[in-house]
This record gives sequence, C-alpha cells and structure tokens, in this order.
Amino acid sequence: MTSQPQASTVQPLLQPVRLGALELPNGIVMAPMTRARAQNADLAPSDLTATATYYAQRAGAGLIVTEGTWVSKDAIGYINVPGIYTDAQTAGWTEVTEAVHEAGGRIVSQLGHVGAVSHPDHLGGRLPAGPSAVNPGEKSFTPTGPKDTLTPRAFTAAEIAGTIAAYRHAAENARRAGFDGLEIHAQGSHLIPQFLNPRLNQRTDAYGGTSEKRAQFLLDVLDAVSDVWGSDRVGVKLSPYWSVGAFTADEETLADYDQLLKKLGGSNLAYLHLLGSPGTLEERIAVFSRYRAHYQGNIVANLGFTQELGNEILHHQIVDAVSFGAPFIANPDLVERFTHGYPLAEGNRDTYYAGHTEGYTDYPAFSAN
Repeated sequence: MTSQPQASTVQPLLQPVRLGALELPNGIVMAPMTRARAQNADLAPSDLTATATYYAQRAGAGLIVTEGTWVSKDAIGYINVPGIYTDAQTAGWTEVTEAVHEAGGRIVSQLGHVGAVSHPDHLGGRLPAGPSAVNPGEKSFTPTGPKDTLTPRAFTAAEIAGTIAAYRHAAENARRAGFDGLEIHAQGSHLIPQFLNPRLNQRTDAYGGTSEKRAQFLLDVLDAVSDVWGSDRVGVKLSPYWSVGAFTADEETLADYDQLLKKLGGSNLAYLHLLGSPGTLEERIAVFSRYRAHYQGNIVANLGFTQELGNEILHHQIVDAVSFGAPFIANPDLVERFTHGYPLAEGNRDTYYAGHTEGYTDYPAFSAN
C-alpha cells in the first residue's frame, strides 16, 4: 500500500527529467526484470507479440529498461531469457520498440552476460568462463532445475577481446532494433561484477591485480558500445552493496566502487542506475549521498522504492530518477496510479517467471467502476 500521494503538480516523480540525450516526461523508470517468456529455440523476445504488448502496456514510464538480454550464446545463464545477438532476436526486439514508440514511450536495451555463474547445461556441455578459475559458489537455473556452479575456465586475452566485440555487436543490433539507448548490466553476480571482484578476479594482466585494472573490462565494454551509440545514450547498472556468495559489501569493496564512480564521472554517460540497500529513508539517503559524493552525473535510484520513498529521495536532490520493478508487473499503468492516487494491484509471484500471457499481459489498468 502506498501513502496518500501529493498533488500531481508537485510530485517530484512526475516531473520531466533529462538523462543524457534521453528526454523523459517523468522520473519513473521501469527497472529491468527477467520474465522468462522467450520460450522458443531462437531465444527471441516472444511469439504471439506478447512481449511487444507487455512493454507497450507500460509505456507511461518515463523510461523502460528491458530485461537483461544476452550478448552472445556464451552469455546465457538462465532459461527462456531472450538475446540480442541474432537477426531473429533483433527482429523480435524491433517489434517491441515499435509498439512502445507507438504508445508514446521510450525504451533502452539492457545488455548482459553471466560469465562464471552459468553452467555447462546452458553451453552445450562447455565450461563457462570467468575472470579467473574460481567457483563463484552460486546456483545456476538450468533447463532441469537449479544446479551448483562449477569452477569456470579463466578467460584468455583473446576471449576477453571477443566478449567486448560481442557487446559491440549487441549494441549494433539494439540500434537496428530501434531502441533509444542501452544499459549495461553490471549488477549482482554477473560477468562485469565478477571482473570487479578481487575474490573472483585473480588475474595479473591488464584486467586484474588492482582495482583500476579490475575495472578495465567494464571501461572497455563502455568504449565499445559508446562508439556505436554515443555515451549520452548509454547507462550502467551497478550494485555496490550486493552481498551474495563471493560478493561482500565490505568497506574495501565500497571504497573500490567509490573510485569506479569517480572514473565513470568522466564518461559522459546518460546515467548510472544504482542499487541502494534496504532500510529507512534516512538509511537510503545515506547510501545515495555516498554515491552522489563520487558521481556528479545522472543517478537513477533502485531497490524497493515506494511512491512515497521515491518522492522523498527526489525531494532531497541526490538522485535524478527512481526505478520501480515489481510494482510494474501488476500495474502496467503505474504512472497513472501514482498520478491519481489509485491503489496498487498485487502481482502473482507464481507467474513472474512462468506462463505465457498469464501474469504477463493480462493485468488490467485501474478502473473506478
């Protein structure tokens, strides 16, 4: 339940905002959410236009960020998640962007790669690769159920170059598909955070050994995709406070992220999409104030925000927009509900990652009747 909203004329969430080259009519961003609807051999967005309908229904968001999409076959780490590395996938995403634009929305493609947290079951029996041959100690959701991750192969220098080229190719496909920009998935336990993590990255070459070298893979990916798009249409999603398995948000880790944010400040990005940590408004403000102290560009705040908390953190002027994930699942008209104070519907968790149109495109807009 949300509290009674302020009048729509003063809600910070409803004010226009510019993120780089992206002009948004409001500061409500739809966060990337895996929905596992690519139930086809091509791993294209969806058949029967369901994915295009799903995103178009939510075009009232100031900006939509797609679910994380694979940049190559080697990037795959979950079942039924679409890619953007083939012509068939690109054609499917073209249908999505056309539907969103026809509905008046803006949409960017989130590019992802899971690296060492994949599993041979996703890769035709091959071991996944990571920064180093260190088991991340997590679970991979395979076609036959969750399985423990294995010790990966360490990327060769040639494989790193090939992976960066895969990001560039995916960026080119996203441009062909008509997206408005890109977001690089660098959150959680995926490949880019693995490179940033000294426990998982024990390399001694140009991509490891110091915090600066561990950040080089992300910087090289950004250079590659920005060469296609221009940096002011590229965002990055980071999660400095992520604490799962080999990832620990200790002070050393947070200090490394402080330095990374400073470095990214000179990249002229559209925005950084930053996860906070759960807590009170004051605790959230403290986290995002730390981010703001090191990064002067646009910040999109994420992680469990309500309408009230979103308005409050924007009121403090330490972030520029707020992203919402789960509320958009059952509330395709979330912006309208925030605007008029309509109650929020609850989503069916059983259909978050399963089904076709059920629990995907069948949530109605609010009706007072």
